[in-house]
Amino acid sequence: MAENTDQTTLDNRELSWLSFNGRVLQEARDESVPLLQRLRFLGIYSNNLDEFVKVRVANVERLAAVASDRSRTLTGGYTPAALLDELNARMQSMQADYEQAYAQILREMETHGIFIVNETQLDGVQQAFVWNYFASTVSPRTAPLMLRKRVKLPFLSDDRAYLGVKMETASGRGRYAVLEIPSSSACPRFVVLPSPPGTTHIILLDDILRFCLDEIFFMFEYVSITAHTFKINRDAELTLDDDISKSLVQKMEQGITKRQHGRPVRLVYDKEMPEDLLELILSKFYIRNRESVSPGGRYHLLRDLMRFPRVAPSLEETPLPPLHHPYIRPFSSILSVVKRSDLLLAYPYYTFNHLIDFLREAAIDPKVESIHITLYRMAERSKVVGALVNAARNGKRVVALVELMARFDEERNIDFTDVMQQAGIKVIHGLDGVKVHAKLILVERREGARLRGYTYVGTGNFNEDTATLYSDFGLLTADDTVAGDAARVFDFLQNTHKHFECERLVVSPYFMREHFVRMIDREIHYARSGRPAYIYAKFNSLTDPDMIAALYRASDAGVDVRLIVRGACCLKPGEKGLSEHIRAISIVDRFLEHARLVVFGGGGDERSYILSADWMPRNLNRRVEVGIPVRDRRIRKLLRKIFDIQWSDRVKARDLSNFAQNQYVGREPGRETEHPIRSQTAIYDYLKSLTER
Repeated sequence: MAENTDQTTLDNRELSWLSFNGRVLQEARDESVPLLQRLRFLGIYSNNLDEFVKVRVANVERLAAVASDRSRTLTGGYTPAALLDELNARMQSMQADYEQAYAQILREMETHGIFIVNETQLDGVQQAFVWNYFASTVSPRTAPLMLRKRVKLPFLSDDRAYLGVKMETASGRGRYAVLEIPSSSACPRFVVLPSPPGTTHIILLDDILRFCLDEIFFMFEYVSITAHTFKINRDAELTLDDDISKSLVQKMEQGITKRQHGRPVRLVYDKEMPEDLLELILSKFYIRNRESVSPGGRYHLLRDLMRFPRVAPSLEETPLPPLHHPYIRPFSSILSVVKRSDLLLAYPYYTFNHLIDFLREAAIDPKVESIHITLYRMAERSKVVGALVNAARNGKRVVALVELMARFDEERNIDFTDVMQQAGIKVIHGLDGVKVHAKLILVERREGARLRGYTYVGTGNFNEDTATLYSDFGLLTADDTVAGDAARVFDFLQNTHKHFECERLVVSPYFMREHFVRMIDREIHYARSGRPAYIYAKFNSLTDPDMIAALYRASDAGVDVRLIVRGACCLKPGEKGLSEHIRAISIVDRFLEHARLVVFGGGGDERSYILSADWMPRNLNRRVEVGIPVRDRRIRKLLRKIFDIQWSDRVKARDLSNFAQNQYVGREPGRETEHPIRSQTAIYDYLKSLTER
C-alpha cells in the first residue's frame, strides 16, 4: 500500500546529491588526506558533477520547459524552475570552492618539489621536449576546426575539453578556431617533463597545445593568438526507436549515437576568454540562456586528475593490500568450501580474485553443467567474461543476462555481448521497461544423483576494476532453497511471461518493497510490545517516499533507526514530531561506500539482508533486484560488526541532520576523542585479524 507522503517532509534529491559531492570536495580540502589523493578527489568531484548535469539537471530542465510539468511539486516542495535556480546557484558556489581547493593543493605540491607548469614557464630543455612530444605524439591527433559565423559548427563531444582559439590580425579583425584536446586514452592529460634535480615538473596537455599554437596555425597571418579552455555537457537521456523490425542491440547503438548529439545543458569556459569568442561559441551551440553558462578557471574536464601521475609515493594513501578470506586457501577448491559453509566476501578488503577463481573453477570442473549470471557493469578487460567464455568452450551451458541500459556503459556491454555470443554463450538482454540490476550467479553441479546449486548474491558489479575501489558484499552459498530461487529468477529472465515466487530471495520489482515494509511493521509491533526493535541500514541512496514514510512511522513508534547513506538522502533525520528516533550519517573516504545492508532487531531475533537495491523508486519499481536474508549466525555477527564500526566512525562520517552543512560527526568542540575511529581502516584491521588467527 502506498504511503501518503507530504513532499515537504522530504529533502530534495538533487540538492541532497549535490551535498554528497560537497563531501567529496571536503576530502580534497582535508589536510589530513594525503596530498595527491586530495588532487584525485578533485577529479572524482569533477566527474561526478559532469554526470549529474547530464542526467539530473537535464531532467529538471525538461520538466521546467514543459507546460504540464512546470507547476509540479518536487521533493522538498520545489517547482522545477525554482529547483533549477537553486541548483545553478549552488553549483556556481561550489565551483568557486573547487578552484580555491585546486589552487591550494598546487601551492602545497610546490613545497614538496612538484610543480604544475604552463607553456610560459618552460626552460630550454623542457621547451625542446614539449616540441618533440607534440610533433611525435600530439600533432597526429590534432584536427583544428575553423569557426565562421555562417558555417555550422561540426559536432563536439561532451567527453572532451576544447580550446577556443582567437587569432587577431594586423587590421584588428579576429579569426577563430576550436581545438580538441585529445582524450586521456590517446595522450595523457598530465605529462612529466625533464626536471631539475630534486623536483618534478608536470605540464597539462592543454598547455602543450598552447605552446605549439604557431605550429598548428602556421598557414595564417596574425599579430597575436590566444587559446582558452571550455567544455560542454549534453543531455544524457537515452531514447530508443520503437521499430519492431530492429533488434534491441540495433536500437541501443542508434540511441547511443543520438545521445552523443544531445542538446547542450551546460557550458563551462575560461573566464578570461574574449567576449567575442565566447559569443561565437554560444551561438554555434544555440545557447541563449546564460544561466546554463558558467565561467571557470584555465582548465576544464579535470576528471583526468583521477589519473594524475604517481610521482611521490609518500604523498599517496598507504596501500591496503587485499586480504585472502581465512577459509580459502590458494589453489584449492572454493566450491568445496562453500559446500561446507556459507562465505561472505567483503570487498575491497578481501580480494575480488576469490570470485574470479570461483568462476574459473566452475569453468573447468567436469561436474559443473551450467553457469547463469547477470552482468551490469564490467571491467574494460573483464576476467569475469574471460571465465565465462572458457566455461562455454569447455562445454558448459552458460547463460548471461547483459543489461544494455547500464548508463554510460552501453557500448562496452554491446561489445561484450558480441564476444560472448561468438563463444557460444546464450546472451539475453533483460525485460521491456525493466532494468536488470541484480548481482546474481548460479552454478549447477552434478553431484551423484542430484544437481546441486551454488549461488552468489552480491551488492556490487562483477567488475574487477571497481572492486578495488568500491566497498561491497557478496554471499556464496550452497543452500538448496536459495539455488531454487535463483533458478526461478533466471527462468523468469529468459521467459518473461512466467510468474514466479521465491522462498528465500527477495526480488524487486515484484515483492521486495512489500517484504521490507512488512519487516518495518514487525519492528513497530515489537517496539510497542516492549521488545528489542531497531532498523540499521546502509544504502547508496535513500529517496523512495513510501519507504521513508514507513521509517517515519517506525520512528514514531519508538524504533531505533540508524542509517548510513553515502549519497542522496531525502529522509529528514532527527526532526521533532517526524523522525526523532532516526539518525543518519554519510561516510566518504578512500573507498566508495557501495554495499547495501539492512538489519532488523526482530524482537531479539536479529535478521540481516544484503541486497543489490537502494531504497529508491527506480530500484523497487522498475528494476530486477535481488536481496538475500543471511541465515549463517557467524556471518550475521560479522555484518553487524562492520555496521557498528562504521556507525562509530569519527573521522570520515558526516551528520545528515542538515545535509547542506556536511558537519563531521564527533568534531564538535569538546566532543573530540583521543583515538577517533576511521571505519574503513578499522574494518580492514579487523578482517586482517581474522585471517591471522
